[in-house]
Amino acid sequence: MTNELLTAAHDLLPDITELRRTLHRHPEVGNDLPRTRQTVLEALEGLPLDITLHTTTSGIVAVLDGEGDGPAVLLRGDMDGLPLVEDTGLPFASETGNTMHACGHDLHTAMLVGAARLLSSMRDRINGSVVFMFQPGEEGHAGARYMLDEGLLETTPERPIAGFALHVSSNYGSGEVHIRPGSHMASADEISIVVHGRGGHASAPHMALDPVPIAAEILLASQLAVTRRVKVFEPTVVTFGKVAAGTTHNVIPPIAELEGTVRTLSEDTRTMVFGLLERVATNIAAAHGATAEFHVKWGYPVSVNDAEVVASIEDLVTRLLGEDSLVEMAHPTMGAEDWSYVMQKIPGAMAWLGACPPEIEAGTGPGSHSNLVVFDEGCMHKGIALHAGFVLDRLG
Repeated sequence: MTNELLTAAHDLLPDITELRRTLHRHPEVGNDLPRTRQTVLEALEGLPLDITLHTTTSGIVAVLDGEGDGPAVLLRGDMDGLPLVEDTGLPFASETGNTMHACGHDLHTAMLVGAARLLSSMRDRINGSVVFMFQPGEEGHAGARYMLDEGLLETTPERPIAGFALHVSSNYGSGEVHIRPGSHMASADEISIVVHGRGGHASAPHMALDPVPIAAEILLASQLAVTRRVKVFEPTVVTFGKVAAGTTHNVIPPIAELEGTVRTLSEDTRTMVFGLLERVATNIAAAHGATAEFHVKWGYPVSVNDAEVVASIEDLVTRLLGEDSLVEMAHPTMGAEDWSYVMQKIPGAMAWLGACPPEIEAGTGPGSHSNLVVFDEGCMHKGIALHAGFVLDRLG
């Protein structure tokens, strides 16, 4: 069966490659992707799918009912791009200003269409239903959460028993599958700290209350606090990417602002770190007679791969692609994914599919979110076969 799947998926590769290039030429950002949605719908035409178009986003849910009775399984592909000017020089480079598929979502979408075509040709082998989740807004717009709120998991009579998502990576050798159980990707939240002092002339700081050195002290103390208060076995990243204060060289401003990101690998640590950082900010400000406002903008939660689902995927990869293609990740990545929202609701997993072009040594070329990143399209039939195999292992 696995050889048959791989061969059938490879036969789809020319059409799927052309679809991927169409998507790459016309990327869209966010939750409203009208052109992308239409392209996907045209690619699904003629298949025996029950399609639901979401209204809060451009999300598409397509359900394939097998010929036998059984539960449902969910497959996901994200569709949105990034606000970047592409500089790859590819003949099918983005034709949309300041927008690029720099994270491989065009490959994800094309592979999911390929899986829908392949599984549609195997309905007689499916006992249950397949939910194809074409999702917008992964790049910071929480598209998965909106789709859940709109009834994604209620599309079938019973919510899916398992979910699977693939993410391509230009850092891994083409066709390799990297996966691990447990924490797979980090949470990602935003923090802002506003220090309120009192403005004045730079020549007389004693007559003002300078918020700039206070903000600097908070910034440094936050880094120190994380190393002293968070377990060394609980990776945590606090990075301040924006520091803003003042308008000119000789005026003490009334406020100073810090903005940053916090990344953790457990919900307990996530909550604890926010309390820690708020105490640091407010108490350092108070020690100098100033005040500090601390705000959190909650982002994506920790992505946790279900151990049983991971074990089944590892077995599938070994049977389908060979033992050499399977790589168990030594540690999580500190990036974030809104597929995490779905995995909070159903047992699921995400795996990385290596897509480094063969002419580039893996790990040395531009990575995701670079305007120079290039992916190997030749890996896509393996992704299609993995999607199909995941379904057939549960519903076959």
